[in-house]
Amino acid sequence: MKLFHRKAKEPSTFLYDEEELNQYEQYIMEQFGEYQQVFHEVVSPDIHLDIIIVPPTEKNNYYQLITMGMGAYPMNVPEELKNKNLERAELVLYLPPTWNISSAKEEDYWPIRQLKTIARLPIYNHTWLGYGHTISSDEENSCYASNTKFCSMMLVTALNRDNQPLDLKMDHLGKINFYQLFPLYPEELEYKMAHGADSLLDLFDEEALLGVVDCDRKNFCA
Repeated sequence: MKLFHRKAKEPSTFLYDEEELNQYEQYIMEQFGEYQQVFHEVVSPDIHLDIIIVPPTEKNNYYQLITMGMGAYPMNVPEELKNKNLERAELVLYLPPTWNISSAKEEDYWPIRQLKTIARLPIYNHTWLGYGHTISSDEENSCYASNTKFCSMMLVTALNRDNQPLDLKMDHLGKINFYQLFPLYPEELEYKMAHGADSLLDLFDEEALLGVVDCDRKNFCA
């Protein structure tokens, strides 16, 4: 499944309630670590989408960015997958410790922009996102910014410290699935479309599979 950004008609508003927010924040601290910084959204026409910033640590020497709010919206999952608990999702993205996390320059901001844009894609396109889905920057697969040749994001299962899929279940909403945004070059995107997500990931080495954004990483399909 390949998608690109396209805004459709506006939906209603979907929000976590106070109890759900508390449960979510506690889960993030348990699974990712303590945090103080959150990019709060000012205008929320559909969901209220914040981004939690877990700072680098000695053990995990990279920023962990996690959306908070996407899962309040039940995605339009195909009928044949209705029993798989795939309706709700949140996104994860990793940045190196040297990344200028507070910069508004597009060379620094594009990963955050992708989190925000992709989180709303299921709402605007009345669709869903899941493992192996790819979202292109646009119909031409343009580079995200001048400092990278990445042009798309692939969703892979986000894992916890025990290398198991993150598994948050809320009483009234059900399961929240977590997907990591994995940036791809045009050639990697083409390979994935032809052979599938698993076959593409088999080409990557162990360091690349961690998925920390590296604008100069090896192109495994060059």
